Amino acid sequence: MDEADPKRPKRPSPEDFLRLIERQRRGKLKVYLGSAAGVGKTYAMLVEGRRLKDLGVDVVIGYVEPHDRPETTAQIGDLERVPPLQVSYQGATLREMDLDAVLRRKPTVVLVDELAHTNVPGCRHAKRYEDVLTLLDEGIHVITTLNVQHFESLYNIVEEATGVRVRERVPDALVAEADQIVNVDLPAEDLIDRLKAGKVYPPEQAQRALEHFFTERNLTHLRELALSEAANFLDRRRRREELPEAGASVGSGTVTPGPLARVVVALSSGGPNPEALIRKAARLAQQLNGTWQAAYVRTPRESPQKISGEMERRIADTLEIAQRMGGTVVVLKGEDVAEALTAYARESGASHLVMGKPGPRPLRALLRKSLVERLAPGLPGVDFILG
Repeated sequence: MDEADPKRPKRPSPEDFLRLIERQRRGKLKVYLGSAAGVGKTYAMLVEGRRLKDLGVDVVIGYVEPHDRPETTAQIGDLERVPPLQVSYQGATLREMDLDAVLRRKPTVVLVDELAHTNVPGCRHAKRYEDVLTLLDEGIHVITTLNVQHFESLYNIVEEATGVRVRERVPDALVAEADQIVNVDLPAEDLIDRLKAGKVYPPEQAQRALEHFFTERNLTHLRELALSEAANFLDRRRRREELPEAGASVGSGTVTPGPLARVVVALSSGGPNPEALIRKAARLAQQLNGTWQAAYVRTPRESPQKISGEMERRIADTLEIAQRMGGTVVVLKGEDVAEALTAYARESGASHLVMGKPGPRPLRALLRKSLVERLAPGLPGVDFILG
């Protein structure tokens, strides 16, 4: 997987990352992305850490999970390790990254394995990616690892493809803002061979994995997703770099760069799967290097006094998910959903409108126009995406 291929973009080197971190005060983020456990993400992260140390950079290991893999453990070498935090939980003592100790040590670069990890209760943050955000805010540069199934926006896609519900998820916005992403690629058959050889998990655990999640079909699909996400990242970065600088002279005037797209996702209280719509909108905006908003129209018949507490909670939960994924949430009030959405889409300069697919309509409703049919005439040039 490391052989030179003129058709592939050049993999960012440790020297490239070193030049990047020397230019900014806020911490820079580099992500080693893979399709599944065992492809070599942690190994590659440690190799880079040792290379940076050889270049004179102050590098420490904030947390690494070698999983008793001799090849990976050997790469730790003489890298300094910040002692892990010992946390008692339900009668057991568990290890977590000691965020405060890393902050006190204040290295130039810290290696943090498994970005999607959920911390044990008692830690400062619930999620390891929140620890990483704190490190970046403090000017510490982070190199981390992540499997593609942990992307928040891919939750439904991964579940449909593999039958597995991934509980630990990372906001796409965090990964999208990474300064470098390296896809650690390994064909499904090679990873299966590594599993059978005991290089990923102990024999019993490896056999269970091969019978369930680590099937050739699942691994191939996840590999395609990882390659696609890495390609999307490179494409977004290229398009951002091609945008003119703010205030740069163009002819006799100036150009202020703006997003390439504005995606609006229309949410309703009765939609079958609003989370899937939100994820579709978030992914579309990232692919187009744009922004996205979640718009919910509250009509008089959906006022808090007229709907059940359960429905009110469902609406609130849906809007909270949109906020957590980096979208701007807007609650519109209006007598007519189509009119309110049309006005907002025009005002916000929407380029794309994501909506749920219409379900079966009663016979009496077939004579009335659908919501899309009512919206389309008032929004020329807006692309409608039905999810």
